[in-house]
Amino acid sequence: MMYFFQGKEFGSYLGMSDNYPADQAEFNRNDGLINIIWNRSEEEYIFYIDSLPQHLNPGQITTSTYLQNLSFEKSPKPLTVFSFNKPFYCIQDHDYEVSCNGIIFFGTQQTPVITLDPMEKRKFDLLHEVFLDEFKTRDNIQGEMLRMLLKRLIIKITRLAKAQLMPQELDDTQIDIIRKFNVFVDLHYREKRQVSDYAEMLYKSPKTITNLFAKHKQKSPLQIIHERIVLEAKRLLLYTDKTAKEIAFELGFEEVASFHKLFKKVTSLTPQQFKLEMKGG
Repeated sequence: MMYFFQGKEFGSYLGMSDNYPADQAEFNRNDGLINIIWNRSEEEYIFYIDSLPQHLNPGQITTSTYLQNLSFEKSPKPLTVFSFNKPFYCIQDHDYEVSCNGIIFFGTQQTPVITLDPMEKRKFDLLHEVFLDEFKTRDNIQGEMLRMLLKRLIIKITRLAKAQLMPQELDDTQIDIIRKFNVFVDLHYREKRQVSDYAEMLYKSPKTITNLFAKHKQKSPLQIIHERIVLEAKRLLLYTDKTAKEIAFELGFEEVASFHKLFKKVTSLTPQQFKLEMKGG
């Protein structure tokens, strides 16, 4: 069943469904949705983000944003999803509260998958029940109550993601540098392509940034920049009719040859070869 809250001001929206594939069209009436995707079933679940298969085991959670294309196989099984937009809860403006950017939303080159152990699963199931109860309670503070519950859900997922996905030897300051670097790349990859650009934004030297990523066996900062550019190129190749030349200029390349060179360096394919391969032709 689908539940939603539609705020009267600024078009704020929060929706929850335990059968999201059946309700996706209704959700998509709203722009700019960020999704928390939770496999509450007893079987592995397969769906697609940007046409790439994603596997969620029972009790696993992942996320997607409005920058990504979320799709399902024919006759999909039920899946629990929470969807919200920026007017309902802006994770950028409230980053100091939840510290989730660059870990579970935005700036993450790999789809984050968080696993709930039996104890955490009980806690999340209880939170799910509280959400259900609050969606059914119609009064003038419903929106604020739901916002508090969403913030709690995001914080709990972010804490688990830090424990499961980030190197354990990192302290909070180092995690903040890495996640903020990732977020800045997500925001500025079209016009800023040098590590020094982002180091300046973080008030660090390029060497400090590079050494931090290398010390903790992360992808290099330059590799993250390049992969983010190519990720956007892939989306444009798959979901628009734009040519490689048009995409190159949209992504800030002055020469198409430079775009082709970077794309092939990251993917080992030309843009045309990638498009043909992904579309089965």
